Amino acid sequence: MSIYWESFSTFFKIGMFTLGGGYAMIPLIEEEVVNRRQWVSKEEMLDLIAIAQSCPGVFAINISIFIGYKLRKTYGAIATALGTALPSFLIILAIAIFFHQFEDNKVIAAMFKGIRPAVVALIAVPTFNLARRAQLNWFTIWIPIVSALAIWLLGVSPIWVIILAGIGGYAYGKLKVES
Repeated sequence: MSIYWESFSTFFKIGMFTLGGGYAMIPLIEEEVVNRRQWVSKEEMLDLIAIAQSCPGVFAINISIFIGYKLRKTYGAIATALGTALPSFLIILAIAIFFHQFEDNKVIAAMFKGIRPAVVALIAVPTFNLARRAQLNWFTIWIPIVSALAIWLLGVSPIWVIILAGIGGYAYGKLKVES
């Protein structure tokens, strides 16, 4: 099997069976890409997640592009991006075609209400796993807490949080190297 088809089908499967968007895909991507296929290491995966989060665009597409590019440059990136995006596109297309037939269905509405808490858990678990692997400690735990509160309570743009975190990380790295 070619690496292009393997990477496309891997990300198609991930895209097909993940509810909740890109962050909910992290455990599946990690299982397939790091543990099962060993295309990237755990450390590389953590770096790729950080880069994908800070780039504009859809997180799931960004992470798939970075992994595909690492595997086989541009064509690898195209294969993984298509694999990630195609399931969502097909599902949304089907919903758009048939939505008028079930938009008032109480069973469907109840199902979507039941899915919401599961999606929150699917997003929370990778967040905690990332925090553990980022080696947060009592000295650094304030950074994500303050960042989240600034965005949530004060309405600070996440862009400013990313810029300030980058500047702070750069300054910390310079100070650490000089001392």
